[in-house]
Amino acid sequence: MNITQQMVFDTLNMFAFLAVELTILFLLISYIVGILQEYIPPSKIQSILSSKNGRGYIVAGFLGAITPFCSCSTIPFLKGLLRAKAGFGTMMVFLFASPLLNPIIIGLFAVTFGIKVTVFYFTIAMGASIIAGYSLEKLGFERYIKPEAYIPPESKGCTSSCGNNIKPVSKWTKIWRSTWSDFKSVLPYLIGGIALGSMIYGFMPTEFVVSVASDNNPFAVPIAAVIGIPLYIRAEAVIPLSAALAAKGMSLGAVMALIIGSAGASLTEVVLLKSIFKNPMIIAFLIMILSMAIGAGYLYSYIF
Repeated sequence: MNITQQMVFDTLNMFAFLAVELTILFLLISYIVGILQEYIPPSKIQSILSSKNGRGYIVAGFLGAITPFCSCSTIPFLKGLLRAKAGFGTMMVFLFASPLLNPIIIGLFAVTFGIKVTVFYFTIAMGASIIAGYSLEKLGFERYIKPEAYIPPESKGCTSSCGNNIKPVSKWTKIWRSTWSDFKSVLPYLIGGIALGSMIYGFMPTEFVVSVASDNNPFAVPIAAVIGIPLYIRAEAVIPLSAALAAKGMSLGAVMALIIGSAGASLTEVVLLKSIFKNPMIIAFLIMILSMAIGAGYLYSYIF
């Protein structure tokens, strides 16, 4: 198998893997969110994640830290928070913190880079997520949420009003139909994002990443941050890959920027977010992630 064939194989393999994984994750998380909404009243969620209460930002950050979501699987949970009318700033904190502080990433971080670096990463990611969410709310970016994002998908099917001879649909079935309707609405975005991410994964050689992000390049950190966003990497793979890149000569500050860029955002997530946000909010989201990645990378290089 030549290099081109290997790249095509890697691309198709990644596409199939991500398509199956993200479909299962999206459906599972959406269904769980539907169950939570069935039993937890919106007023309770609003009180817990109220942006008028300073603790709401911290709660949202730690909620993100304990939820094992990647950047894409955060989306259905975010939709649930929107429909429960949680505070905008706290929702944004969750959006940033959930993939960055994924328990899998933190665990692998500790094993691979040690406790000292892990504490630095956790502190920076948590602090930056809270600042980002607070800033976006104060700047009025809530106006860039699409109106349809607040509307729960219609679950088609008969209820007790359909007639006395037809058995009413259970609440579990209604939650599933609502979940499936939600999934169908984002499916084109999901497939498009996975296709783009898979092509970049398959055709962007590791040697190229290392060559432009070594210690000899003063722009290694911002380059690594930018490369990280389209280079969609799963939580289980981002840390081992980063360790391998560091061993090949990539600067540790650039490694930090790559981890935050790849874990915090991906092309797939950005495409999915277009079903919720208008373009100015998408741009602001990407700027925030890049700022986090670049700031953490340079700070890490300075401190360590």
